[in-house]
Amino acid sequence: MELNRRSFLAATGAAGTGALLGFLGLDLQPSVAYAADAKPRRGKIYTTICPYCGVGCGATVEVDEQTGKIVHIEGDADHPINEGALCSKGSSLFQIHDDPTNRRLRTVKHRKPGTGDWEELSWDQAIKMIAERIKKTRDETWVGQHNGQTVNHTSGIGCLGGAALDTEECYLLVKAMRAMGLVWIEHQARI
Repeated sequence: MELNRRSFLAATGAAGTGALLGFLGLDLQPSVAYAADAKPRRGKIYTTICPYCGVGCGATVEVDEQTGKIVHIEGDADHPINEGALCSKGSSLFQIHDDPTNRRLRTVKHRKPGTGDWEELSWDQAIKMIAERIKKTRDETWVGQHNGQTVNHTSGIGCLGGAALDTEECYLLVKAMRAMGLVWIEHQARI
């Protein structure tokens, strides 16, 4: 075992606590035996990365094997970036998943211009609407020539990638955006 500050403090804290409790006459042997055989109480543990920013903090997700539902999320103590700590957004991962008050939108909502009422759309309708608007904007803002040079781009659409995208997803996203003629392409994970 490599000795670093964290392991040194953990070992001396455990030894000091054990010595104090042993001095007071408390038998720790049953607790030590139980801790050695301890397994996750509710389910299987998976590791993941927080999707909120470009830092890439590690988290552990505990999943109930019978129902397949997430029962607990916390920072991954073995992760080299955050060492078990999560920011306020990362700490809220479970609450966003669990949503007992059912406040999270699970359908597509659309409000027509000039109205205050929201209507529910199917995913097929929403995707078709988005594609039509991208095509319309691209056609209206297309620049083929600029100062006698062929540029073939649109300046009416921009793309902002997210920190949760891995390298391969970013590569495919940029390829798709360049194929549509976009020049305003940015990525948020520059922390």
